[in-house]
Amino acid sequence: MRYLTAGESHGPQLTTIIEGVPAGLYITEEDINFELARRQKGHGRGRRMQIETDRAKITSGVRHARTLGSPIALVVENKDWTHWTKIMGAAPITEEEESEMKRQISRPRPGHADLNGAIKYNHRDMRNVLERSSARETTVRVAAGAVAKKILAELGITVAGHVLQIGGVKAEKTAYTSIEDLKRVTEESPVRCYDEEAGRQMMAAIDEAKANGDSIGGIVEVIVEGMPVGVGSYVHYDRKLDSKLAAAVLSINAFKGVEFGIGFEAAGKNGSDVHDEIVWDEEKGYTRATNRLGGLEGGMSTGMPIVVRGVMKPIPTLYKPLKSVDIETKEPFSASIERSDSCAVPAASVVAEAAVAWEIANAVVEQFGLDQIDRIKENVENMKKLSREF
Repeated sequence: MRYLTAGESHGPQLTTIIEGVPAGLYITEEDINFELARRQKGHGRGRRMQIETDRAKITSGVRHARTLGSPIALVVENKDWTHWTKIMGAAPITEEEESEMKRQISRPRPGHADLNGAIKYNHRDMRNVLERSSARETTVRVAAGAVAKKILAELGITVAGHVLQIGGVKAEKTAYTSIEDLKRVTEESPVRCYDEEAGRQMMAAIDEAKANGDSIGGIVEVIVEGMPVGVGSYVHYDRKLDSKLAAAVLSINAFKGVEFGIGFEAAGKNGSDVHDEIVWDEEKGYTRATNRLGGLEGGMSTGMPIVVRGVMKPIPTLYKPLKSVDIETKEPFSASIERSDSCAVPAASVVAEAAVAWEIANAVVEQFGLDQIDRIKENVENMKKLSREF
């Protein structure tokens, strides 16, 4: 499977075209809109979320709520477009109109794509860069992830994400009774944290950062349960499942690090305290006594829960802006301010879910794939049976 996204932050719409989804999958616009609504929530979101109410429209590839096997097109309208029709319109404008154009940007913001992108594409108005590099693009990535989640649900695979840390506040209570319990508690938390006390402290930290004109980042975790053994491959670098997941997480705006299982903690431990002993019983077949490697060995799934974490840096758009240099005058200025969040970590956990769900679904469809969801389901069940009897 693959997908492409198109659209600018203040353009008329965001679009994604998804190819390779098997036929016969039941999906509705409401399935997608549920995930889009989750992305818009979270303590610390900015004014943009008060303007937009993201709703996806399926314009191809689905008939009577069943996928056809042909490309699926999803469109999300930008409500804020009404204020940007002249500034962001596709129609040509005169030199006089261009000289009078408001909101042109010549001062790059530290931490953004502004300056690098402007040099790369020779844009003197850096709005041409920031409109596409904006995290607004993740809207349709979440829409694509919603389709992936529907595929995985058919195969008995569940994906859930939550927040482990915001600023200096870390969740202490992370042991959940079931993945459904984890999903239920985090859906009720304004910061998507399973630890309620830590969640309250996280909100206070966000409020303090906002009051100071600053921003804070954090760490999110995504868990995948119900995976068959052997998804991915050890034979080539670009077929390893963990490498695909790592790339997907790091492709999310503002994410700067990724780890699996105990991750970087493994550097300070002996091998006997890192690797997961193999056990067997008649009911489950082969499993692991622990899950320190996060459900992945040799680039493949072990059948244990896949556990992947990503670190999100603080959003670089600040209300006490850092110093920059005007590309026209070369004089120092305070960086320009665009409407922004003080903390988007809770929303980023939803985006991370979508990114992980897409890569998992893509790997499963590739490995067990036929063009029909029912046939894929049979193949996955046969693989699970084989791993129990092997």
